[in-house]
Amino acid sequence: MRTTQVVAAFWLAAFSAAVMAQARELPDFTRLVEEQGAAVVNISTTQATRRTQGLPQVPGLEDDEIQEFFRRFVPRPGPGQEPEGPAPRSESRSLGSGFIISADGYVLTNAHVVEGGDEINVKLPDKREFKARVIGADRRTDIALLKIDAAGLPAVRFGDPARLKVGEWVVAIGAPFGFENSVTAGIVSAKGRSLPQENFVPFIQTDVAINPGNSGGPLFNLRGEVVGINSQIYSRTGGFMGLSFAIPADVALDVQKQLREKGRVARGRIGVVIQEVTRDLATSFGLDRPRGALVNSVEKGSPAEKAGVEATDIILTFDGRAVESSSDLPRIVGGTRPGSQVPLEVWRKGQTRKLAIAVGELVEDRVAAAGKPRQAKPASAQANRLGIVLAEATAEQKKDLKVDHGLVVTEVRPESRADVRKGDVLMTLVHKGQHTELRSVEQFNKLLASLEKNAVITLQVRRGEMTAFVTVSGLSPDKG
Repeated sequence: MRTTQVVAAFWLAAFSAAVMAQARELPDFTRLVEEQGAAVVNISTTQATRRTQGLPQVPGLEDDEIQEFFRRFVPRPGPGQEPEGPAPRSESRSLGSGFIISADGYVLTNAHVVEGGDEINVKLPDKREFKARVIGADRRTDIALLKIDAAGLPAVRFGDPARLKVGEWVVAIGAPFGFENSVTAGIVSAKGRSLPQENFVPFIQTDVAINPGNSGGPLFNLRGEVVGINSQIYSRTGGFMGLSFAIPADVALDVQKQLREKGRVARGRIGVVIQEVTRDLATSFGLDRPRGALVNSVEKGSPAEKAGVEATDIILTFDGRAVESSSDLPRIVGGTRPGSQVPLEVWRKGQTRKLAIAVGELVEDRVAAAGKPRQAKPASAQANRLGIVLAEATAEQKKDLKVDHGLVVTEVRPESRADVRKGDVLMTLVHKGQHTELRSVEQFNKLLASLEKNAVITLQVRRGEMTAFVTVSGLSPDKG
């Protein structure tokens, strides 16, 4: 009996020790919230909107499509029946979060939180409220800097996002759905995320519960330092689904500094169109592994052209920083001060070359527009090993495209192995780092005939005003 009691006591002690050890491993966020929560604010904006004369105002039905229904199907007052005086005004409010970065009242939040607001109100956790003015907002990074007239305010401390590790605990404080000073926690899911249309921010991905109203609030590490600004969620429902994205604190600090000094953000640009380097492209270009940014085209008169950058170059480093993915280049270039003279390294025809470039300033987005397919002169109906029919470009086509060579795709057969379209112009063939300009159908077909069946090649393709690289893995047996 005594032995049984001893064994039971042993296992009970072991179980208690395991529970206590597990409890010690779980983080305690209470001190962080007590020390940093006072610097997190609630932001609301008011926007005055003119109501359309003569339309009924139905609470909760502000949707544009519903209003359009009323415009079309509800009778309007006739001439002389309109009410006198100015049209009635209604107010729309939006809620978001922010945080104090200096004791004299500077506040950081998201640009989309305050966009379009006629009046911005900042509410502190101690219930004090202030009218805020916008010092500056940058839509590209979704950062806005506000100022309230106050002093002696609690301010956050900033940490280094580069020190964040995937799997590390992080905490968000904000006002989801208007519930002020809500605290949620999770881990860092990934770093350096690229999102569509967001080329200048290497987002921190977390699984922290972020919902509408959290936007603009801080993301803390366990040391109580702000490492990011909660900005976006990935959701099919509008609510939390385990994918949240924060702007790194170093990006936000650089933006707010420029907004405070100049009211706007100056970004670098070099004037190139790029694409990702896939494994097949790396093989075709003779590169050791997929890395860098492949230059599709170089803008006329741009800093890149003046520096000697050429289409088909692969940019490997910029200003001493490695370009591992094509998405890295816009961030690095954008973060470089205009006017700076910086080095870059490119992979060109099987070897590295070092260049120097004077960085220009990004003024506006440039969107390449695809032109209409151009008609080529009649060609032989014989398809080559790619399953396409080609013809030499006419003098007029060369003049229009501003090129001195190229082959026009006149037909794409069902068995085609190349992702090209009728009207595309093939400019260059790349194989094992060797670049060959395409000047005749006979030359091109001979090149194809000389390649093994499992060869990997890359074609430089001109489509309207755009240039891209298309990789082909494996060729049909030679039909010649």
